[in-house]
Amino acid sequence: MENSNDTHLKSMGYILWLFGFTGAHRFYYGKPVTGTIWFFTLGLLLVGWLIDLFLIPSMDRKADLRFRSGRVNYSVAWILLTFLGFFGVHRFYMGKWITGLIYLLTGGLFTLGYLWDYWTLNDQITEINEAR
Repeated sequence: MENSNDTHLKSMGYILWLFGFTGAHRFYYGKPVTGTIWFFTLGLLLVGWLIDLFLIPSMDRKADLRFRSGRVNYSVAWILLTFLGFFGVHRFYMGKWITGLIYLLTGGLFTLGYLWDYWTLNDQITEINEAR
């Protein structure tokens, strides 16, 4: 059965899992606390990282239930944040032009805004998708 609210992709989760000792896949699936723990402990000394290989399908299902699909695509926004976030490209994509310009001029608001977006991007996208 096809999930009509497939907000997150398992393939993206597994790609981010390759760098999972940094917590990237956990941030993507809306788990910022454990993402931060993984970042500072190298995926719980790689043990948690290996276990996550088998937990990704479950994290994907939970993210699909928690977050709402719509105009803004989660995977596109996460790619833009990860690789161009210091320039605010992900904020332009979401239609947040003023903060996008601020990020562009300040390097992601001196990196603090960039880190904040890692914690809150999924919720920001859900809010936008529910409003439309």
